Amino acid sequence: MLSPGSAVSSGLAAGRRRWRRSCTAEELRARRREREAALRSARRLQQLVSKRLLREDELTEDICVGTDSGTTAPVSEQEVAELLRNAHKGTEERIKSLRRLRWGLQHKETQQTFIRLEGSMRMLIGLFTSNLADLQMEAARCLHELSNSQDPEVVEACLPATSYILTYLSGHSTALTELCLYTLGNLAVETKIVKKQLLPQGIIPVLASCMQSPHLAVQEGAGYALSQLLQSKEAAEEIIPLVLGSGLSQHMLRLVCSDLEQGMGVAVEFAWCLHYIICSQVNNSLLIAQRALPTLGQLLVTLASTVMTTSAEGLELLVCPVVRCVSNLLAEDEPCGSELQAQAEALLRAVHVFIRSFLPKHLFIVQECLWLLNNLTADDPALCSVLLSLDLFPSLLQLLHCQKASGLVLTVLCNVAAKGPAHCQALHQKAGPPFLLGALALPDDQAVNQVLELAHLLFLHRPEAAIDFVGHSGLQALERHRDNLLLREKVEALISIANQLAAPAQDGPLEALC
Repeated sequence: MLSPGSAVSSGLAAGRRRWRRSCTAEELRARRREREAALRSARRLQQLVSKRLLREDELTEDICVGTDSGTTAPVSEQEVAELLRNAHKGTEERIKSLRRLRWGLQHKETQQTFIRLEGSMRMLIGLFTSNLADLQMEAARCLHELSNSQDPEVVEACLPATSYILTYLSGHSTALTELCLYTLGNLAVETKIVKKQLLPQGIIPVLASCMQSPHLAVQEGAGYALSQLLQSKEAAEEIIPLVLGSGLSQHMLRLVCSDLEQGMGVAVEFAWCLHYIICSQVNNSLLIAQRALPTLGQLLVTLASTVMTTSAEGLELLVCPVVRCVSNLLAEDEPCGSELQAQAEALLRAVHVFIRSFLPKHLFIVQECLWLLNNLTADDPALCSVLLSLDLFPSLLQLLHCQKASGLVLTVLCNVAAKGPAHCQALHQKAGPPFLLGALALPDDQAVNQVLELAHLLFLHRPEAAIDFVGHSGLQALERHRDNLLLREKVEALISIANQLAAPAQDGPLEALC
């Protein structure tokens, strides 16, 4: 006859054989990699490709035609032709005509009419290259309106202007440079433009020069244009190697972390640039070598301090891409988490501040922070211990019943439990059976599946957790999921393990199991 200890071991082994995907540390790591790859792919598909318009706030009465709200009406073909004829007259008349044309170009109908009129783009580019500043600026605004079009034909009509736009990025007018940067950023959404025009014309070196500008508006515009380029389909093959080879990543890190009070817009744009580069995985070793992890980690600590002392409103725009950058660098195959050891506790506290401050208004920030916690705790027992000792842990448990956060919360808890008996003991003491019972009542099958994985780890490393679970009617909670085809196999295995572990407690002290 088997001894009680042998019987328990045999039962556990049988339970684990039936558990098709047991939660060993290695398998958890493999699953995390799969989830991370899927999330990275999803994020790349949902990047912030969009166009922006820089428009004046006021419409003069002699230009604006429309409703009382200040909107403008499309311009007829006859009127467009008349405006083009007026563009050959005196300076004042030309400027007035270009302004009227610019407001008309807000409409798709006028855009299409304009580009189909013979010589229209040639005339507009000619005025754009004028040595009269006011005239040049109005022509640039017309080009900017055209660049915002969703019509490929309209965008293609702007092709002849790109070389001139790039040239004026080196000019002395900050307003013109800014406008040209946003125009190029709008055009960069079109992949054909990127391939055929902007790259051969040297947009990367020009943007590098704009990043060195003393004017924040120019820096921010350069960040916008670069972020648009980095999101094109051919970015990983044709653009990101040029960007990294030009040494721009170090400049980006500097701009993301400098003068947040005045240059928040600059920091946000270049944080997204870094995010797109990191997601491409072209050369993340270079970024790691440039100490991107500790630099961005310290920025998160600084931002958390700012959130605690001032309003958090608006900071989510920067927190989001920076958290993503740190999370994705931590997910690299090469070990790099050690670079964060010195600031690990401060970083975990920063995450706690973000979760507390951005709920419930900005739930997406909470999700990003949970993903960061996942990557921080996946392979680091020391960080798991720190997590258990901080005030963050109760906040983490409270998020369990937030439908969009519960899965990531349970992933983090599984990371902690996978570190072994000591972590499972601390986890059991802080959460205990009530937590597991509450988690098993979640309406989401995927979340319950993770609860089963967590319970399996706890029972495996700390048998007393199974005894307490059974004593709190845990088996009845499991039975409610037996009819679920997705969960049945794991439920039955867990019931078997819990019964085997709890049985000896009826005959003798727990020490007999150890």
